[in-house]
Amino acid sequence: MWRTRAAAACVICQSLANSSCGIKRKSPLQNLHLVCHSVHHPYYPSSKFQRPPLRISVQLFSSLNRLPLRRTKLLNVKYGYQFHRNFWLARLASRLLKVRYLILGSAVGGGYTAKKTYDQWKDMMPDLDEYKWIIPDFVWELDELIDFEKLIKALPDADDLAKLLPDFDKIGESFASLKGFLSPGYNLVSEVIGASDLLLLLGAPGETAFRATDQGYDNDKQFKKVSDKEKIDQLQEELLRTQLKYQRMLERLEKENKELRKLVLQRDDKGIHQRKLKKSLIDMYSEVLDILSDYDASYNTQDHLPRVVVVGDQSAGKTSVLEMIAQARIFPRGSGEMMTRSPVKVTLSEGPHHVALFKDSSREFDLTKEEDLAALRNEIEIRMRNSVKEGCTVSTETISLSVKGPGLQRMVLVDLPGVISTVTSGMAPDTKETIFSISKAYMQNPNAIILCIQDGSVDAERSIVTDLVSQMDPQGKRTIFVLTKVDLAEKNVASPNRIQQIIEGKLFPMKALGYFAVVTGKGNSSESIESIKEYEEEFFQNSKLLKTSMLKAHQVTTKNLSLAVSDCFWKMVRESVEQQADAFKATRFNLETEWKNNYPRLRELDRNELFEKAKNEILDEVISLTQVTPKHWEEILEKTLWERVSTHVIENIYLPAAQTTNSGTFNTTVDIKLKQWTDKQLPNKAVEVAWETLQEEFSRFMTEKKGKEHDDIFDKLKQAVKEETIKRHRWNERAEDSLRVIQHNALEDRSISDKQQWDAAIHFMEETLQSRLKDTESVIEDMVGPDWKKRWLHWVGRTKEQNIRNETKNELEKLIKCNEDHAAYLANDEVTTVRKNLEARGVTVDPCLIKDTWHQIYRRFFLKSALNHCNLCRRGFYYYQRHFVDSELECNDVVLFWRIQRMLAITANTLRQQLTNTEVRRLEKNVKEVLEDFAEDNEKKVMLLTGKRVQLAEDLKKVREIQEKLEAFIEALHQEK
Repeated sequence: MWRTRAAAACVICQSLANSSCGIKRKSPLQNLHLVCHSVHHPYYPSSKFQRPPLRISVQLFSSLNRLPLRRTKLLNVKYGYQFHRNFWLARLASRLLKVRYLILGSAVGGGYTAKKTYDQWKDMMPDLDEYKWIIPDFVWELDELIDFEKLIKALPDADDLAKLLPDFDKIGESFASLKGFLSPGYNLVSEVIGASDLLLLLGAPGETAFRATDQGYDNDKQFKKVSDKEKIDQLQEELLRTQLKYQRMLERLEKENKELRKLVLQRDDKGIHQRKLKKSLIDMYSEVLDILSDYDASYNTQDHLPRVVVVGDQSAGKTSVLEMIAQARIFPRGSGEMMTRSPVKVTLSEGPHHVALFKDSSREFDLTKEEDLAALRNEIEIRMRNSVKEGCTVSTETISLSVKGPGLQRMVLVDLPGVISTVTSGMAPDTKETIFSISKAYMQNPNAIILCIQDGSVDAERSIVTDLVSQMDPQGKRTIFVLTKVDLAEKNVASPNRIQQIIEGKLFPMKALGYFAVVTGKGNSSESIESIKEYEEEFFQNSKLLKTSMLKAHQVTTKNLSLAVSDCFWKMVRESVEQQADAFKATRFNLETEWKNNYPRLRELDRNELFEKAKNEILDEVISLTQVTPKHWEEILEKTLWERVSTHVIENIYLPAAQTTNSGTFNTTVDIKLKQWTDKQLPNKAVEVAWETLQEEFSRFMTEKKGKEHDDIFDKLKQAVKEETIKRHRWNERAEDSLRVIQHNALEDRSISDKQQWDAAIHFMEETLQSRLKDTESVIEDMVGPDWKKRWLHWVGRTKEQNIRNETKNELEKLIKCNEDHAAYLANDEVTTVRKNLEARGVTVDPCLIKDTWHQIYRRFFLKSALNHCNLCRRGFYYYQRHFVDSELECNDVVLFWRIQRMLAITANTLRQQLTNTEVRRLEKNVKEVLEDFAEDNEKKVMLLTGKRVQLAEDLKKVREIQEKLEAFIEALHQEK
């Protein structure tokens, strides 16, 4: 290789030697390229001078090896020639300066670019000062509330913590030496070591889970010879003690955290901070569920919003589990009887005080006081019993309860009636089927978390609810199984492996997300929540189920259950709430389109808005009663009152008095009967007439159509308001007493002042008598049948009875023609005479029929005579003024009718004043009360305001409200996330 390179170099040198290269003389061989000096030159001419080879070190990989080849001058030296470099230092400096400029320019340009990029990023970042309200104010004040320096000094040093750690190397060596004879339990020991190591990494002080050998012991010293089982038990006990110790430390820290949060919430609750606190997520979500419950009480299957549905057999401990989660004994309790008679929705949220309240009530029950707890349990029991309809045992109506308190897990739970297998005495026959239908209705929601409660103290084969849950959730994707009364199960069950099989999901034909074992007390209803917690912790600390690893630590206690249920609930909410919001958005669009197509010119008024509109119309119509003119009131009252009393006046006053022989007896009889009538009947009749008149006018205004503005959707409501108002209205009782005095004084007056009043009395008398005569003739016609004209024109005939009455009438008319002054009643001998005369013509008549026919015949005769006398009295006013002296004409009956007429006018005026001044206002007040009662009664409004239009507007309003609240909830959910 070197030879090849040398040959190539020599070719170059020869070419340089043969060429002038800008020099006139030939260059010696020494002026050739430097490369030729570094190799053996075969063509080098022989010289008499032998010189050593040049020791030139060429740096092949420096910056100089890229310089262009230049001509050099070789100087004579002692041992030959030496080449000369022209200003190579200057050239090197210039090259280095160029590199510096490049580096400097790159640095300046890069710095400018970096600054520009930083400014762009800074402009893109939002102003975080606007979002400082998201972080609670107490975070900025932690340095004032907590002394961090004192807290840091109180913490142990790393060296102190290191001293507390066990010597795991020695433990490992000891276990390695025992590996030969501990092969069956070797894997378990490894798991225990790993678990203990994980606990020690938490950095908590105290004794360690394992006891290592002292470092001062000799390495050759071995463990005592014990059995495998004893060593495993010892290690498990140590592990359990360590776990319980750290659990207590964790509970203590949680308690301190709870107290701190309680103080912060109390400060916010007292209004120390100026900013307005927003509703919590769980409260917003609970409002949505409440609206849905009101919107569809039968639990529409389209509602797929998540809930925690608590189901279980009767007396399985459902209520106790809920009370442990809510940390208060809030539900009524009973020994073996059904206490949960309707679904109870419990909304758990965090708050500064442990309180409970119903959604339809403002009263807060302090759950830290036994008096309020007892009142709350009594209120729940009353609401349950009131919701149950007659003839039923359970109800589908949901009772909504909100429980707030420090440290509560946020969720919505629905406690359902316990599933039963047998209907006992006192229950409705369909109780079992109703409970099954309620449970299925809630569990068929695909987003509902099913909390299946199973009594651990009874045989698994007696369970009913597990089959029901397995039908509704066969894959167990939303079911959490809870085994209650584990303390009794451990005592009573002969094989503890059976409990392990239940917790592992191998015994029941159902699947679940998680399995938990809890203890909810000793069965004493007077136990407090704290005592139950202590008993539960003590039981699991000493339970063989944990010592033998049949149960895992995370599967026990209601605290772990509460955390797991809350996590599942919120996970389900986050996964499904947006989908449900989209579904309600689509429903809203469909309803709005239907309204635009069916009612394009009407506003979307829901039931409450329609009720307010109807309320205003009704009040306007009541006020219209005050605009009725006094003349109209008096005319109606006078006419109606005379229609009511005319029969009594004619039959009981006028006719008996007219049978007298002289004017004195006539006036005496009239005065007596008028006095009796005034004292007993007349005032009461007058008040009844006034009240009926007011009702008629009120009904007329309520039912009268207002043209195109009339909306028939209000007719049913107006009718109900009218009926309820009339039922409640009571006329002033003192009105009769004052009215009696006025009427008595009016009837005592007999002085007719002018001819106009006299003519008015005669006209009134004629109208009355003609009306009575017409009625009497109509009665006689019905008795005797049609006359010969009607029989020929209408082709009708008389009945046998009518023929008998017609013969009797003819016979009685002959009798009265013979004696026009005959008395009003027939004598017995006269009745016998008439009967025999009829029998002689072949007509058999009953004496009662003769008297009945005589009454009508004589009445017609008397009324015709009275009309004739009335015509004679038209010009009798002059004789009246002279008290009928020197005159055979007596017009006392005209004076009677004038007294009646004047009494009617005065009574109508008095009643009109009472109506306009008192009763109309009282009626208006009653209408307002009725409307207020109807406004508070939703069932009444639903019943009275019905129709497709009302239902469509109601659905549209509810869907809009649900969608808006769901969107607000989703926005708050994203902000929290």
